Amino acid sequence: MTPIILLSFLIGYFTLLVGVAYFTSRKKSDNSAFFSANKNSKWYIVAFGMIGTALSGVTFISVPGAVGAGSFSYFQFVLGNAVGYVIVAFLLLPLYYKMNLVSIYTYLEQRFGYLSYKSGAMIFLVSRTIGSAFRLYLVAIILQRFIFDAWNVPFAVTIAICLILIWVYTHKGGLKTIIITDLMQTFFLLLSVVLSIYFIADSMNLNVVETFDKIKDSSYSQIFFWDDFTGDTRNFFKQFLGGIFVTLAMFGLDQDMMQKNISLKTIGEAQKNMLSFTLVFVIINIFFLSVGAMLYFYAAENGLDVSALTTPDYLFPEIALNYLPILPGIIFMMGLTAATFATTDSALTALTTSFCVDFLNFHKKEDPNAPALVRTRTMVHVGFSVVMLLVIMAFRIINDDSVVTAIFTAAGYTYGPLLGLFVFGMFTKRSVADSLVPYICILSPILLYLLKLALEKHAGYGMSFELIVINGAITWTMLFLTSKPGLPTPTNA
Repeated sequence: MTPIILLSFLIGYFTLLVGVAYFTSRKKSDNSAFFSANKNSKWYIVAFGMIGTALSGVTFISVPGAVGAGSFSYFQFVLGNAVGYVIVAFLLLPLYYKMNLVSIYTYLEQRFGYLSYKSGAMIFLVSRTIGSAFRLYLVAIILQRFIFDAWNVPFAVTIAICLILIWVYTHKGGLKTIIITDLMQTFFLLLSVVLSIYFIADSMNLNVVETFDKIKDSSYSQIFFWDDFTGDTRNFFKQFLGGIFVTLAMFGLDQDMMQKNISLKTIGEAQKNMLSFTLVFVIINIFFLSVGAMLYFYAAENGLDVSALTTPDYLFPEIALNYLPILPGIIFMMGLTAATFATTDSALTALTTSFCVDFLNFHKKEDPNAPALVRTRTMVHVGFSVVMLLVIMAFRIINDDSVVTAIFTAAGYTYGPLLGLFVFGMFTKRSVADSLVPYICILSPILLYLLKLALEKHAGYGMSFELIVINGAITWTMLFLTSKPGLPTPTNA
């Protein structure tokens, strides 16, 4: 498929998003609409749209590519995710609604104190910026390789184009716009993965039943790995428990994902949103893993040397854009573009919301929708777009691994202290030394890294998704050792 065809599709898709943004923000585009969609969202629309945000381009490309080395072991992690989503629905959401939060990190101020609150908000800003940059990086390298390299466009310009496009259709409506655009993009994403399986199977002259049987009877379909708890990162307990705690931290304690949930009118609607989202999330991941198996079948049948690819992340785009006919290639680009924009637009809006509320104190202003504050919010939005560009360029220099691995490894270090803070606050009745919390949040990931090196060197133990569990436990332990019995009466700075 020629780069001009792919670029034309990208321009057409972006034009559609701008049109949606225009109609959702033309009546009211103040800070209330940007931050919380005026608390008037429909739960079923939010639930469907959240699927695209949660899946992202990582799921679309990296998960199928990882099937070659890990079979369907990733599904163990997905099952843990599902349990985590249920816990979020019935443990965290009631807390957020009871306190009527705009930023979920204001809970930390009321429970612990001012510095704990700022520490939690800063952890989110760092974690979400890194995680979203990784996700956009994955898609950008695909766009660079198959579109912009044809005109020798620098990679930094490719990233800038993506971020500018996203900023254009989100800067006015914010969350109000994103809820609608995510609905559309999730539809395109799900349609793309189903049609991808169909076209790959059709190219191999397989019908639906034959496709199912071929996947089921192959070694790729192995889901559960019970052996070698010490050395195998695919072990069930590592993946399942990691899935639970990664969900609690990266979803339940993440302003990006919770911003949509707390935009609903009632806790009942938010919980229905979470449960329906969870069901679809589990099912669609089976389809993504099936795409992976079909890609490796296709590669073997057509003599494609997978080992020659720089990373398994390239397998799906390589086959879709260079081996299959034009229509499957366009469908692939549709899913990839939908996944990219759905994840990044949501992240930039959440980062802007958190900074404006948690650090600029918009919620404490007499008129949060004053024109001066709207202009400030716009500049913050631009600022985070620039920061994300810089992080992606740094990641391009140092990354040599599958992006899905990089994302969850980074999350283990960055989200762990946030997990420890919330668990300590919700399940103990002790007062922390508020002035020590920032230092604890910095020290915990350092201790985790040293522990990881020691276990690998002296015990042959390979850490996987359980990084975040251990990090949270280290944070919790240090909080306990420096705390005292009795609930505090925090004062706002």
